[in-house]
Amino acid sequence: MTVTKQELSACTSILIGKKASIDGSTIIGRNEDAKSAWPKHLVIHPRTKIPNHTFTSNDTGLKLNLPEVAYKYSATPEWTDKFGLFEEDGINEYGVAMSATESAYANQRVLGADPFVTGGISEEAMVTVVLPYVKTARQGILRLGQIIQEHGTSEANGILFADQDEVWYMEVGSGHYWVAQRIPDDAYAVVANQLAIQEIDFEDPDNFLFAPGIQEFVAQNHLNPHPNGFNFRQIFGTQTLSDEIYSTPRVWYGQKMFNPEISQDPMSEELPFIRKASRLLDLKDATDFLSSHYQGTEYDPVGQGSSTQKHKFRPISLAKTQEAHVLQIRPNLPPAIAGIQWLAMGVAAQSVFVPIYPGASDVHPAYKIGQEEYQPDSAYWIYKHVGVLADAHYHEFMPLVKEVQEKLNIYYRYEVHASDIQALKLEGQDLTNFLTEKNITWQAKGIEAYQQLSHKLITLATDKSPLNFKTDANL
Repeated sequence: MTVTKQELSACTSILIGKKASIDGSTIIGRNEDAKSAWPKHLVIHPRTKIPNHTFTSNDTGLKLNLPEVAYKYSATPEWTDKFGLFEEDGINEYGVAMSATESAYANQRVLGADPFVTGGISEEAMVTVVLPYVKTARQGILRLGQIIQEHGTSEANGILFADQDEVWYMEVGSGHYWVAQRIPDDAYAVVANQLAIQEIDFEDPDNFLFAPGIQEFVAQNHLNPHPNGFNFRQIFGTQTLSDEIYSTPRVWYGQKMFNPEISQDPMSEELPFIRKASRLLDLKDATDFLSSHYQGTEYDPVGQGSSTQKHKFRPISLAKTQEAHVLQIRPNLPPAIAGIQWLAMGVAAQSVFVPIYPGASDVHPAYKIGQEEYQPDSAYWIYKHVGVLADAHYHEFMPLVKEVQEKLNIYYRYEVHASDIQALKLEGQDLTNFLTEKNITWQAKGIEAYQQLSHKLITLATDKSPLNFKTDANL
């Protein structure tokens, strides 16, 4: 089996404040996009206590001393740790959600003053060395920021954090400098492989965090192209034709979904980072965004536009999505129940977001297996298989996929609501056992539905051969 080097994740992200959501949830989500055949697993790490605990990155060689106690947390690691863990997303026992990372680009001017550090922290390690050691979203930013200040980072990234009260977006723009902005409670943000944060208010610690000395660094190295203000995107980021083709159209489409009344250019470099939606946003709005590919526009790769239009922009949901996740922290519930990790294995547009209680202790066995080569009993490959079958006859087969998706979405909505009521009556090991049983039941339901769908699509595909011919039934 050939194992090739993991590529940077070229992802798309969404963040929704608690007053912008229909039920008061905080919501963060992201498509993890890297390779079209690169399985992900799902794990729930138990709380551990390890004296003299250390971490060494298989990616950059970074070595860290870790706190003795690691809190329980969920994660979606790679099928192989050869290039690092890439745990990517999860929720810990204190109800902190983290998604890392949204890969980005920094400009040459900034990197000439503070280049990336080859042996610094990278995407593959961030969830592993941060999420098990923090009790709030704000603590997550400060912990990761401290690591970056001390050890540097090897790449530009955006990192999503949320807890029951706050949603934060953190961006790393050079080897040692970063900023973070709290998403206003009544607002949302969508991000697509660009440094996105704009004006920083250094006198507002409730809504902005930043690396010590960043103002002095920018001033001493003459990095700010504007005489007034501190626009992080314009100081640290890039504004190129590549951005206008690859990144800004995805932001444009997300804002078009949630603010259809606003007319904008998909190639504009001036799209705002923060917006207030024209309505309250639901969990489904987040999953629909992560599953989208410019539907209803001439830019949809499977739509009605010209060949040039259909392939002009990079879509949000695409074949290189390894998994998509929405991390929902709901109000007025204890941490073991409040967090739901909605996980879609493979391509979001062709998969289904299955709910997981991180307060459980285990997951379905199919989520623990799957290698680079197709494996029929792996959850990743079961969902990926349906996508491959549907791709071959997209317009005929996708309605069948959508029918299964809709039925499962309704089932999961009902089940989460009913399970919350039962879970509130339990505590301790009884609660953990109940949540674990629900996880495995829900995951099994999705797996079974997609296996049956695969059987149906394979059967239908037998009559789609180019060697077919209409034969006389009497012969």
